[in-house]
Amino acid sequence: MYSVLLAVIYLAFISLGLPDSLLGSAWPVMYEQLHVPISYAGIITMIITAGTIVSSLLSDRLTRTSGAGLVTAVSVLLTAVALYGFSVSRSFVLLCLWAVPYGLGAGAVDAALNNYVALHYASRHMNWLHCFWGVGATVSPYVMGYCLTQGLGWHSGYRSISVIQFFIMAIIFMSLPLWKRPNPQTSSLSKPLSLPEALKIRGVKFVLIAFFSYLALELTASLWASSYLVEFRGIHPQIAAKFASLFFIGITFGRFLSGFVADRIGDKGMIRYGIIVIVGGIVLVGLSGATALAGLIIIGLGCAPVYPSIIHSTPANFGKENSQAIVGIQMASAYLGGTLMPPLFGFLADKISIGLYPLYLGFFALVMLVMSELLNRTAAKEVR
Repeated sequence: MYSVLLAVIYLAFISLGLPDSLLGSAWPVMYEQLHVPISYAGIITMIITAGTIVSSLLSDRLTRTSGAGLVTAVSVLLTAVALYGFSVSRSFVLLCLWAVPYGLGAGAVDAALNNYVALHYASRHMNWLHCFWGVGATVSPYVMGYCLTQGLGWHSGYRSISVIQFFIMAIIFMSLPLWKRPNPQTSSLSKPLSLPEALKIRGVKFVLIAFFSYLALELTASLWASSYLVEFRGIHPQIAAKFASLFFIGITFGRFLSGFVADRIGDKGMIRYGIIVIVGGIVLVGLSGATALAGLIIIGLGCAPVYPSIIHSTPANFGKENSQAIVGIQMASAYLGGTLMPPLFGFLADKISIGLYPLYLGFFALVMLVMSELLNRTAAKEVR
């Protein structure tokens, strides 16, 4: 039964990644057909990530009452329905409306599933499971690119991914008896941790800023990669949609490799080395069109261990009893970065130049490095 549940969790992580890279790969075609400015991709992203903030902050209460399995299954159902809604939408307003359930589903499943893995599995498993998130995030741009090159349109790309999500949702629902369910008596003994209470815990503010910067960097990199390649480097849209997936290939392969060394190096070391690699990739992205393609892979490789290592270190840094609440708050902070920073870059791209892309990414990499090192020092003082 343990092996069966682990296989279902791997599948659930693929489901997490499938929707994340669709908008960025399709947007160079979508915004022209919808007759809206290129920066409007940031509005859709803002709505999606705003929904994730709400649901991730509620994840502690939801998981205590319903369990991680049911929260995961219902959340995947929400994203599947939302993706189908995208596929039948013919206006920007409808996309914005469907973005609401899209975001609500994404936040709840992310917080519940990641905390479940952090509590029950080693760091290597967290990296390998997030590798499967990268599988989903890598596959969907290829599906979208195929639909675009075959003349099927971006609607077919969204519809295809929606069908896959419905299939995964059905499997998760069938696996519910395998998940550890919350004990009502145990759950009632400890109250959910509020945001003000969490902020009083030493080091929480540092990890929130680091996570804010991480998702700001990751979502900006993925959302605007195709547009940067098309508008600034002169690459054809269909080709750019496929090459933008190199970023997710880097994340996927990087997490596969990280799983072999994560237990030996430790979460703190994996975060530090990952950020250094990110900086190297950003430098390549800023040099030329040819090096930009390699740079996207390297940025992905650097991003690979950062997210799972921050999540996996949460119970150790702040206590198992606080981990679900703090994982949810961390993700809310990350999604806030994802909500505000990609559209801000879209505004800068409109007003100044989309060529600012590597500089913008570099700023968040630096902030992430400083905050993670401050968190490490705080944790070291706690040990003394």
